[in-house]
Amino acid sequence: MNFFYALNGRSLKKALIIVLSAFFTAAILYAHGMYNTTLSLSAGPKAIYKVGKSKDEIALTFDISWGDQNALHILDVLKQNGIKNATFFLSASWAERHPNIVKRIKEDGHEIGSMGYNFLNYTELENAKIRQDLMQAKKVFDTLGIKEITLLRPPGGNFNKNVLKIADSLGYTVVHWSIDSKDWLNPGTNTIVKNVVTDMEAGDIILLHASDSAKQTAKALPKIIEVMKENGYRNVSVSQLIANGDVSSKEIN
Repeated sequence: MNFFYALNGRSLKKALIIVLSAFFTAAILYAHGMYNTTLSLSAGPKAIYKVGKSKDEIALTFDISWGDQNALHILDVLKQNGIKNATFFLSASWAERHPNIVKRIKEDGHEIGSMGYNFLNYTELENAKIRQDLMQAKKVFDTLGIKEITLLRPPGGNFNKNVLKIADSLGYTVVHWSIDSKDWLNPGTNTIVKNVVTDMEAGDIILLHASDSAKQTAKALPKIIEVMKENGYRNVSVSQLIANGDVSSKEIN
């Protein structure tokens, strides 16, 4: 009888060691960013806001909805600093009015994503209106020769389960962000840089703006890129960032 209990004690001890080892392994993997982080339905469409990875990759993203001066300045700064694969989310109504800037974005090697057509809050629209806006945007981008847009950033970053489902049905992956530069507030160049680099890590999707309202972004960019490089990070497009990882999800209410 004593032998029986001793044998079970050893078995339980082994089982406990296995469980604890698995737990600590998972914790280490998480700490080193080997899981992609998404916002999603339990088993449905997802909105990616960060990609936890072992590679040292970051995605600079720029939203544009109006203006014709700042975007060109930012494109010049990116080129001067060797960034050829940022991701620009464009309002199609803006793109329709500025085809030459859209052409420059494409020629410089950057990725283009959609922000719909009219820059409306999708969470306040009926399903048919959301679809109409997205389809109108697609027609514009098709006309501009950009036919393979698969990334969508809902205007203002506003989305819910319904928006995710509609976007998915039209072939889009919704992209949010993990770091908000708050550059649209024009808080000062140093503040914008601090907002981006303080907690920056591999897998981050960084929100910046190239509309004319973001007057300090171009001045902040060189320092942001400098800190990225100093810390061993390299910029990739959002599509590249997504392609390099395994998605895990967190449910949206």
